[in-house]
Amino acid sequence: MTPNELKSLFETYRKSAENFDVQNVESALNNLFQADAEIKLFHPFGNVEGGNGLMGAALGPLHEAMPDLERRDMILLAGTTPEGQDWIGCMGNYMGTFIAPFLDIPPTGHLAHMRYHEYFKVADGKVIEMQAIWDIPELMMQAGAWPMAPQLGKYLCTPAPMSGDGLTVSGNGQATMDHVIAMLTDLCKYPGDPDPKVMKLEQYWHPRFNWYGPAGIGTARGTSGFRNWHQIPFLRGMPDRKLDEAGDLKSHWFGEGAYVCETGWPNMRLTLSDDGWMGIAPAGKEVLLRSLDFWRREVGGEHDGLIRENWVLVDVLDLYDQVGVDVLARMREFNKARNIGTINVPDGMS
Repeated sequence: MTPNELKSLFETYRKSAENFDVQNVESALNNLFQADAEIKLFHPFGNVEGGNGLMGAALGPLHEAMPDLERRDMILLAGTTPEGQDWIGCMGNYMGTFIAPFLDIPPTGHLAHMRYHEYFKVADGKVIEMQAIWDIPELMMQAGAWPMAPQLGKYLCTPAPMSGDGLTVSGNGQATMDHVIAMLTDLCKYPGDPDPKVMKLEQYWHPRFNWYGPAGIGTARGTSGFRNWHQIPFLRGMPDRKLDEAGDLKSHWFGEGAYVCETGWPNMRLTLSDDGWMGIAPAGKEVLLRSLDFWRREVGGEHDGLIRENWVLVDVLDLYDQVGVDVLARMREFNKARNIGTINVPDGMS
């Protein structure tokens, strides 16, 4: 299928979720998904089947917590991978008034936001697989209920692309894909080569690039911000990180124009051998990382072709779970003395 055909297939669901009328959303999901589609969800939900499984496990409870829930897509890409698979990739924010608990996260009574990266594999006009990460720690932080180490990067509601074309992007994305894969290849030359210059950051990244990491890591600005608030702690904690050379961890790449995205479930193998990343102790344990990413290159100007923005979501709660830390259970311990029931927000008319 062409990118436009894939996006057209997705449009009814996307529009129904903007105002989240449950009946319309359920109908759209049943039309979009194959009944036994494999839905791979973030921790703690795990795998479910089909549109009904997605609604029952995750979307339904989120809507109960935010009855005025809305889905706000900011990037919509579609394309065919080099292996011949058709995929759709979305980045955006779920938003709504947070009035009831979600995963026992205390409600705030205020507008809340939670970033999502969602990928959909299509065959014969139906979604047969979904991979999704929602930034649960982002919601916990807004509720004052994040129980782990403070993040080093900046906390913010992740913005749409600076270029304003995240929903209208089109064109051949091969050059963008080649640029990003070359960048990742050079990144992985360090620390095997102990000279940080071998990563050639300035060759690939715009001087004012934004790296939008998940809550728990945070957002960084420019090469110095990227190094200090993400890369140095990450590599100190897991210096053996690499693109999977064994071949049993498979990423799926597709892009359009100045955008490219990658999905893998998981797509990176690392060993937590030292201290420093997100406050996690050196467990000496191999972990598998789920990371769903989007990149945008600058078009025109002095820095034409360099990466200006990178949206990264990691299943942080799954990573903690792999080293024996139940973040949600720890959060519940913190909140034993809090009222986490439903909040009735007055209408202001009396």
